[in-house]
Amino acid sequence: MTTATQDIISIRLERTFDQMDANKDGYLDWSDYEKLADRYIQGYRLSRDDRRTRALLNFCQIYWLELLRHAGVNGDRLAKDQFATANRVAVIDTSRLNVTEGGGHVIFDIIDADGDNEISKDEFARLMRDVWKYDSPEMMDLFSRLDTDGDGAISRYEFIRAVREHFLSDDPDAPGSIFFGHV
Repeated sequence: MTTATQDIISIRLERTFDQMDANKDGYLDWSDYEKLADRYIQGYRLSRDDRRTRALLNFCQIYWLELLRHAGVNGDRLAKDQFATANRVAVIDTSRLNVTEGGGHVIFDIIDADGDNEISKDEFARLMRDVWKYDSPEMMDLFSRLDTDGDGAISRYEFIRAVREHFLSDDPDAPGSIFFGHV
């Protein structure tokens, strides 16, 4: 990896960390992942026995344990640099969990509320408003960037590709680069 690649990916991972650090204490722990899951569960009004809820909670728990394993820490929390390092390793080590594929599909299934295998503009607006608490005219620009074929919907393929780009691409203009703001 080149230095430029590391810088772009680091910026993305640092933004992800900042969005997930619910109590803004400079660390992530399991409670931050529980709060993330709860934002989706509440935002989509999912019951605890819904298969999408169970898939999300299971994914979050496995992902968190993989981050701890790859960070090599003795405790149960990660600082921003430890989070970034652990994510870099976790996304390429698919021996136990494929973060980009598994997480992408779990989240897609929640966002695609009507189950038609694509994310409409309304479903995307709901994600941004009800889960990420972001309500701005620019959110539809993000939708357009993720809708790479311009058909008015984000397909599962487009969404999974964007998740991969978020974690792995050195291209600052890739659609996945802009989940938490343009790099």
